[in-house]
Amino acid sequence: MLTNHSAYPLNVLVARPTKKTQALTLSLNKQGIACVSQPLFDYLPLADHKQSKKLLTTADIIIFVSVAAVEFSHANVAATHWQYQHIIAVGKATKAALHALDLKNIECPFQENSEGVLALNVLNESLSNKTITIVRGNGGREHLATELIKRNATIHYLESYQRVWRTFPKDIDKQWYHQQINCIVVTSNALLEKLVQLTQATNIAVENDITNHWRNHCIWLVASKRIADQAEQLGLTNIIQSNGANEQAINTALQAIIENKR
Repeated sequence: MLTNHSAYPLNVLVARPTKKTQALTLSLNKQGIACVSQPLFDYLPLADHKQSKKLLTTADIIIFVSVAAVEFSHANVAATHWQYQHIIAVGKATKAALHALDLKNIECPFQENSEGVLALNVLNESLSNKTITIVRGNGGREHLATELIKRNATIHYLESYQRVWRTFPKDIDKQWYHQQINCIVVTSNALLEKLVQLTQATNIAVENDITNHWRNHCIWLVASKRIADQAEQLGLTNIIQSNGANEQAINTALQAIIENKR
């Protein structure tokens, strides 16, 4: 729960997966930024050992899209048994998770998204006769696979985990409103869509002020232009990009917002 609301220029809702929420919340608290930690989903294992072993030992290139993808894959098949020519992490946190398993020579783009991965030199060579395993959760963006197929690669998905959305009370938007939440951190389109669904759940006329708050006054701090575009399409107006989903990018963006409020 937030306390002493008036003392803070920002009251931030952090809705990332549990581990990332805890890390970011701790970082924000150290900076004196008030925040509420509220993960929206949990991770559960999905792929079995047989499927994981096949796709982690027969690929020329393995691409991990998240820390969870690394952790659940390792739980199924120890990283010491993975076989590949190249291994790619979409972001720095994922790269760190791979390093923690003593894996070396990990490619990681500066731009932490599919576009950044596609720009890596290793994927701009001839991909004919190359097999690529993309390790992710259930569902997700298809852009990376689509573009790699255009480059003549053979693509397999290993969906090592699944997202299970939590259940919330119908008036969760009111609860957040009364906690004086005025900034929401959003790091994926899936989270954005769920958050918009939750914050626009109140439809009765006497509570239009709450819906108006989320649509027009609350700051939606989003990790990329792609999420920002989707936020606009969903009717949100106060959107700021952090240009990254890592802690440093989010912290820098929040500090800039605070400075602008002074």
